[in-house]
Amino acid sequence: MKKNQIDIITLGCSKNLVDSERLMGLMERYGYHCTHDSVRPQGEIAVINTCGFIADAKEESINTILEFVQRKEEGKLRKLFVMGCLSERYKADLEAEIPGVDGYYGKFDYPRLLEDLRKEENGGFIEDNAASGCVHRHLTTPRHYAYLKIAEGCDRHCAYCAIPIITGRHQSRPMEEILAEVGHLVSQGVKEFQVIAQELTYYGVDIDGKQHIAELVERMADIPGVKWIRLHYAYPTHFPWDLLRVMREKPNVCNYLDIALQHISDRMLERMRRHVTKAETYELIERIRQEVPGIHIRTTLMVGFPGETDEDFEELMEFTRWARFERMGAFAYSEEEGTYSGDHYEDDVPESVKQKRLDRLMQLQQDISAELEAQKIGQTLQVIIDRKEGNWYIGRTEFCSPEVDPEVLIPADEKRLRTGQFYQVKITDAEEFDLYGQVI
Repeated sequence: MKKNQIDIITLGCSKNLVDSERLMGLMERYGYHCTHDSVRPQGEIAVINTCGFIADAKEESINTILEFVQRKEEGKLRKLFVMGCLSERYKADLEAEIPGVDGYYGKFDYPRLLEDLRKEENGGFIEDNAASGCVHRHLTTPRHYAYLKIAEGCDRHCAYCAIPIITGRHQSRPMEEILAEVGHLVSQGVKEFQVIAQELTYYGVDIDGKQHIAELVERMADIPGVKWIRLHYAYPTHFPWDLLRVMREKPNVCNYLDIALQHISDRMLERMRRHVTKAETYELIERIRQEVPGIHIRTTLMVGFPGETDEDFEELMEFTRWARFERMGAFAYSEEEGTYSGDHYEDDVPESVKQKRLDRLMQLQQDISAELEAQKIGQTLQVIIDRKEGNWYIGRTEFCSPEVDPEVLIPADEKRLRTGQFYQVKITDAEEFDLYGQVI
């Protein structure tokens, strides 16, 4: 064990990652050395930031906690703390079932973890408010990009989703605070921002009843040093059309939009409580593509929701063929306790049928992606370099978000490239989910 070293383990989404980065920033202000997702944890203290979104995520979180409890029992760890979504929702159950953890914290009170740790070690209170350091983050991403969380919580209450149960109502961060964080991160070398929230198009509604996402993005784009802004997790109902104007007018706002649609059948959309219709969804996609030519749309679709028939699924397949999403993920419905569908619907689609539908949908998307990526052969695109792996430099275009989207592979024997720098790259070949290119 290394004294004053804390291993942070983050499970789940990029929003959890931001929380871990904030906690690490706070801890380092008080003399702790933090490592993140280390292959070989060696710290005397460990903090597990859990996910509690769906069954698989819960299982992974619990297994990780148990693994570190065992490390503590073997004398390889002095203190173990748990935070995040799972402990926000199931704190009492976890305390009863896994008592080997020294402290459980939720999704919003994690700064208290540091306060409690310092009280125990120093016999006193922290002099300043730990939460005040929210813009001081230890970035775990490559230094040229960062995730920017602009809100927490969600007011949408889709039938299948446990997020509002875990996070509560939507709460927008003050705009000036967000812009100050952007400025601070730019001063540290960040060039690219992935704007995230449970539902970013709702930003500002809880403050004055108006959507302010377009204003926020426009003001971000005007900050010197901000090279790329990419938008994640929009909602189709009451879409803020002015956001498309900002995309057209601001060259550093990427022509990319992540907007989860889930389904297209009117019957399914109503049962899912999505508050949008099939016709409105088709119109939405058409208008987005008309107003922002060349935009790449990422979406998420669901199969196997309670009551989904073969006819409903075929509508979804037809829609996917028509929409030709540049980026798409899909998953099979998983019943979550406490949700509307968990309380009111029977999970009546057999798992084998769910998997068959998921396989068909993803095969269709693979074919679409292969065709769309092949169309880029011969084009010259701006690429930012993320890393070097073996004989390749790995980069991304403005149409690609880290971790989830296609990458551009450039031979490392051509010339020396710098991580975090932009290059003009001619695309020479394409696969279903990756491109190959040469710097020109």
